[in-house]
Amino acid sequence: MKELDIKATQKLLNRIMEFELAGVVRYTHYSLMVAGPNRIPIVAFMKAQATESLLHAQTAGEILVGLGGHPTLSIAEIPETYKHSVKDILEESLNHERTALDIYKKLLEEVEDRSVYLEEFARTQIAQEEMHGLEVRKMLRDVGVMHSHNEFPGAAEKKKKKGKKNREEE
Repeated sequence: MKELDIKATQKLLNRIMEFELAGVVRYTHYSLMVAGPNRIPIVAFMKAQATESLLHAQTAGEILVGLGGHPTLSIAEIPETYKHSVKDILEESLNHERTALDIYKKLLEEVEDRSVYLEEFARTQIAQEEMHGLEVRKMLRDVGVMHSHNEFPGAAEKKKKKGKKNREEE
């Protein structure tokens, strides 16, 4: 195994704490701002995300302190867009999940082949963030959002085939 760069790992764990703590605020805000007929399940989802973000921050902090680090009192910046439609909230949530995924991937790169425990922690968090992204993308389908990152593969081709088939039948 390679040697673990403790300082770089501590820095990433502090960044994770800041980002996850910002997630607590973000998801709590979203849970308060959701309106419309699907409000109740979306509020429940956002509250669960806030709770999970707090758990992630606490876990990262415990690991950080275990490595001799000092946990931050800061949180990551949370831009306010003043857009609170369900579509906007879900799209902002998806962007938040993508950023979290990137940070955990950086942690994995830093600890890979250096610490089995930290590597497994990073992989578990990556899996959870990927699942969150999938859930949000599925929720976005209901509000008719298509994403450019091939998140709904095949949709455009199906439309073209259906249109072509209809024209051939005429």
